[in-house]
Amino acid sequence: MLREAEEKLARVRADVDPRLPMRRLSVGRQQMVEIARALAEDARILVLDEPTAALSDREARQLFALIDEMRSAGMGLVYISHRMEEVWELADRVTVFRDGRSVGTSEKAEITPERVVTQMIGRNVEELYVHDDRTPGDVVLRVRGLTDGAGIGPVDLELRAGEVVGMVGLIGAGRTEIARMIYGADRARGGTVELDGKPLDNNRSPATSIRDGIGLLPESRKEQALFPQMSIRDNLVAAALGTLSRFGVLRRGAIGEVARRQMDTLHIRTAASQDVGHLSGGNQQKVVLGRWLTVGPRVLILDEPTRGVDIGAKYEIYRLINEQVGRGVAVLVVSSDLPEALGISDRVLVVRGGRIVAELDRSDATEETVMLHATGVAASDPNGGIPR
Repeated sequence: MLREAEEKLARVRADVDPRLPMRRLSVGRQQMVEIARALAEDARILVLDEPTAALSDREARQLFALIDEMRSAGMGLVYISHRMEEVWELADRVTVFRDGRSVGTSEKAEITPERVVTQMIGRNVEELYVHDDRTPGDVVLRVRGLTDGAGIGPVDLELRAGEVVGMVGLIGAGRTEIARMIYGADRARGGTVELDGKPLDNNRSPATSIRDGIGLLPESRKEQALFPQMSIRDNLVAAALGTLSRFGVLRRGAIGEVARRQMDTLHIRTAASQDVGHLSGGNQQKVVLGRWLTVGPRVLILDEPTRGVDIGAKYEIYRLINEQVGRGVAVLVVSSDLPEALGISDRVLVVRGGRIVAELDRSDATEETVMLHATGVAASDPNGGIPR
């Protein structure tokens, strides 16, 4: 058995000791062992579902080379991915699904990225970023001199009712840290946060922020937001249990009704009792966002709201953001997807070195301008203010 295992692992170029427990392997090596197992069973068809989601670039290139070899050997492969560049590199034919149904199959030579996106969202690609003309209202959230005393801040910013403010910057610039301090997930050591002119305690907890009307969709839904073994229904109402109970007893009928209403709004078409861990990444993200829509916040902070979701789910998330803004919610979107941030925002804040170094109106914000500020190439305001 050991000798045969070594042969199968060598076939997929997996440098793995077959006597090791699987839990001690990296995700990439675990994936190669799974493929070796499929080949050991002389599979004629291999289905790979988002195989590069947790792989490094080097591991992904190794997998692509193996896929080419398996195809040359006569194996049929079904490659499921929302990463368009992988589809163009690997596929011979492309099938697009929307709402659980196939909406078209084409030879790769006959299809364009724009056509695929149109099929996935049911609209032209130019309509992907939903941005209505709007006039923001009064300042809802005001931040002054906020700092953690350890390299983040001081930060000044304002969010107005009925507007989307994008926060962008290079990896490690401090965007997430600023968002978490504003929300109260991490403690601020100085500065102030005001909601509707009322100062908030820098030592407040997330529970206090929820009561105050501030919601945070965190950077990692799986590690920081979802309860994967619980139902869609329970995940949707997790932040609103105080309003869905009486004398400390949960009102199951009211919870079920709220969950059904939110699932209709989110366009999630499955049973509310299904474990949320069984949903696609896009539907999981919509559930986390729906949790805050259930609460009805005044301020909504969204950290990487479309990371790891397909084009169709992205469009749905943009639609939901736009609906909340239309109701007067102030939205702060932290995003490493620059076209996304520019496409949905009314203003863009650029973060570098833990501070906001530029504030750009929608009409002035371009990818080039943002990157000049994010990399420190743009000249600073000689008066010490925010460069524009």
